[in-house]
Amino acid sequence: MVICSLLLVKTSFAQVTDQTILTKQWNAYWINAKNETGRDYGVFYFRKRIDLAAKPAAFIVNVSADNRYKLYVNGTLISAGPARGDTYYWNYEKIDLAPYLIAGKNTVSAIVWNEAELRPEAQISLRTAFILQGSTANEEVLNTNSTWKCIRDKGYQPVTGGIGYPTYYVAGPGEMVDQSKTIKGSMAPGFDDSAWPNAGIMDHGKPKGMADAFGWMLVPSSLPQMERTYQRIPVLRKADGLTVPASFPATKTAITIPANTTATLLLDQTYLTNAYLTLNFSKGKDAGISLTYAEALFDNLKKYRSRKGNRNDIEGKDFAGRKDSLIADGSDGQTFTTLYWRTYRYIRLIVQTKDEPLVIDDIYGTSTGYPFQLNARLETDDPEMQKMLEIGWRTARMDAIETYMDCPYYEQLQYIGDGRIQMMVSYYNSGDDRLARNAINLMDHSRIAEGLTLSRHPSYSPQIISTFSLWYIGVLHDYWMYRPDSNFVKEKLQGERTVLDFFSKYQQADGSLKNTPYWTFVDWASSWGYGMPPKGTKGGSSILDLQLLIAYQQAAEMEAKMGMPSFAGLYRTKAAQLRQTIQNKYWDPVKKLYADTEDKNIFSQHANSLAILTGLIKGAEATALSKKMLADTTLTQCTIYFKYYMHQALVKGGLGNDYMKWLDVWRNNIKMGLTTWAEISDLPNSRSDCHAWGSSPNIEFFRTILGIDSYAPGFAKIKIEPHLGDLKTASGEVPHPNGKVAVEYALDKSIWKIKITLPQKTTGVLVWKGKTYPIKAGENLFKI
Repeated sequence: MVICSLLLVKTSFAQVTDQTILTKQWNAYWINAKNETGRDYGVFYFRKRIDLAAKPAAFIVNVSADNRYKLYVNGTLISAGPARGDTYYWNYEKIDLAPYLIAGKNTVSAIVWNEAELRPEAQISLRTAFILQGSTANEEVLNTNSTWKCIRDKGYQPVTGGIGYPTYYVAGPGEMVDQSKTIKGSMAPGFDDSAWPNAGIMDHGKPKGMADAFGWMLVPSSLPQMERTYQRIPVLRKADGLTVPASFPATKTAITIPANTTATLLLDQTYLTNAYLTLNFSKGKDAGISLTYAEALFDNLKKYRSRKGNRNDIEGKDFAGRKDSLIADGSDGQTFTTLYWRTYRYIRLIVQTKDEPLVIDDIYGTSTGYPFQLNARLETDDPEMQKMLEIGWRTARMDAIETYMDCPYYEQLQYIGDGRIQMMVSYYNSGDDRLARNAINLMDHSRIAEGLTLSRHPSYSPQIISTFSLWYIGVLHDYWMYRPDSNFVKEKLQGERTVLDFFSKYQQADGSLKNTPYWTFVDWASSWGYGMPPKGTKGGSSILDLQLLIAYQQAAEMEAKMGMPSFAGLYRTKAAQLRQTIQNKYWDPVKKLYADTEDKNIFSQHANSLAILTGLIKGAEATALSKKMLADTTLTQCTIYFKYYMHQALVKGGLGNDYMKWLDVWRNNIKMGLTTWAEISDLPNSRSDCHAWGSSPNIEFFRTILGIDSYAPGFAKIKIEPHLGDLKTASGEVPHPNGKVAVEYALDKSIWKIKITLPQKTTGVLVWKGKTYPIKAGENLFKI
């Protein structure tokens, strides 16, 4: 027990400040369990008791771990982390413990776990470790050192063997917990830890930038704590081997599984969720319990592999997925909560009892995610739009926890291609750009010596999608246009230059790319191998050339405004050459289409969309090309992901009033019972049921239909150019750096009544049927 007073800081204490924590060696040590390698799978508990003379007004500490931790004060969970990063930028969370502390005896404890070689692909690691550093001398009484207690929980083992069907799954193992071996209640204040050994100490904590920061280079996390919300499971879809009360599991209802019985319960959350699952149970000595989580059930795994039908259907279906397993010890009040969150709509709970009945006392979830708030509003006379908006927002939120993710179930990886769309959803729907800034920083940190970014980061296995490095320049350009912080982007321009320098090495004399290395993924088009566009007999690809052209154009804009004029000039020159080469090399004057290759025998929506977006074709010709893209079914079709770019091209081509006619893929998702947008357009064979790259309607309902868009860097000017289609009334608002932008449209006989409200310190234009009208801060009224 350590006695301390917060009323008087003793002069013998080192004076610690936030600045020293950021720049100087910490007084706290990284600690671990003695006699452990720290490199194998393990779950560990850390505890420290202190006695406070009074309840403090503030008690700030800085906490981190490898792989992950949950921090408790007097039995209450107050923090989970650290936010994922890499060893060069290892996050720690700054937390105020004061609300949870009391005068007198207090216990601070943590669970730290290391999934070792089974850890998620997105989890970078050195070895098991935990650290806590007080922000001032008062809080240093909690610094991690050998006065902390630490012990391994021998009741935990990993569930290995994958998820029951062949696919790319890298989100970590399940947990096998033997209740007779696990340590129970160690987070509780009154737990007796007197038999626990003291922790082993390693090195002091080292902030990034120190000369000898060889391990975890500590940086403060820029993110808030993730949201945690109590969540009931509303529906039991099926029960075998047991009669279950109608109130289970929607309300807390105890059910008993008799001795020597196998009972199987299929629970339905009714929508996809990310949640920590909790199961409370009693008795049932030596009973086996399994909890398996799935997005949906499968048609026939042996025959069709992972093919799915309607996600609401369960009859005649196979169940497979990530699994946790438990062995009951026969006592009352046994409990299990997953260390990390699980993704599920369906949970299959199987209980196999031995000679004693087992009682399920309760089962529920605690949903989690980045604490985005929905600050956009849409009201129209089309209820389908609201349904799509809700699904898109759920999808975006499911794919945002500490980083943006491609999918929460299978990978949990932050890809640049996915992230670009996810960030735009964040800007338009929430206005909170902290996760976007974190993502851009991580993308910038991932750059390799050749100049490219990694395709995804953090990731302990390096993967390079060279085309995603080009989209990274688009990510920077988006942030520059929609967020009022050009200095943040200016700091990243060196990365933009190294990417373009890399590609310049593979440009031929005419500017066209050839033999571009790494994975040149563009879209999961059905006729393309591994998502890569075709190349011609001479190695040409219009799609790669067009992506490079967009990157040059965007880089030139940014360099001209806040970078170096010489680079702006260079990129404009390269763009001009590339424009001419693409026109000469890929335009087919007979078909009036841009071909995918110089052989002009393969055509796609992708190439022609990019041609419009680059301004290679404009005006009436762009309109004709847009109509041809929609009508010609022989073109390689864009999937739900790349429709983001195609729809922007069609709007630029003058067809924006038809936007709602282009959403059949999203309508099919709804018809097939999905509650989030699937990874690919082929719904029966879509591996993932949750990919936020499909949430582009959450952008375009506001940008295209309501017509709200940035007209200058930083959203400093606003353009309102609605495309209302068949709507007779529509209104809504989106967050803006200076407040909100609100619009109202109503057709009264043949007159449109328009109300536009801009935030203070902004101006803009209304574009209506080709005419431009100035708009000012505050209320603007029009009758047109």
